[in-house]
Amino acid sequence: MIENVTEVTTSNLLNEVAAKLPQGFRFVTISCTDLGEAHDLIYHFDQDYTLYNLRLLLPKGQELPSISRIYLAAVIIENEIKDLFGIPVTGLVIDYEGRFLLSENAPLAPLNKPAAALEQAEKEAPAND
Repeated sequence: MIENVTEVTTSNLLNEVAAKLPQGFRFVTISCTDLGEAHDLIYHFDQDYTLYNLRLLLPKGQELPSISRIYLAAVIIENEIKDLFGIPVTGLVIDYEGRFLLSENAPLAPLNKPAAALEQAEKEAPAND
């Protein structure tokens, strides 16, 4: 279980991130997981060896606002997320248009769950009674 988690939305993400900078928080990384209908993004920040996290549940098809204007180091992971999950990221300070990590022959958004795999997993999931 992740501790120190604050739930955010796309409308308040930038304000929450911007509030961390003058408090001395260091940006660590962003974790992203494909949940099927949405992506679960967790923004990790460090202060005095304690992690603080912002959690954003982003429905598929929605754009992700970049935090790279606040924390420049985020530009690398946001470009990776764009490549690996196919999430459109807006406002990137440095946008590696096209492919950043992947070769031209690689599948698009390889870390997204294929629709067929999601349907099969839902069929196999035990019923919650």
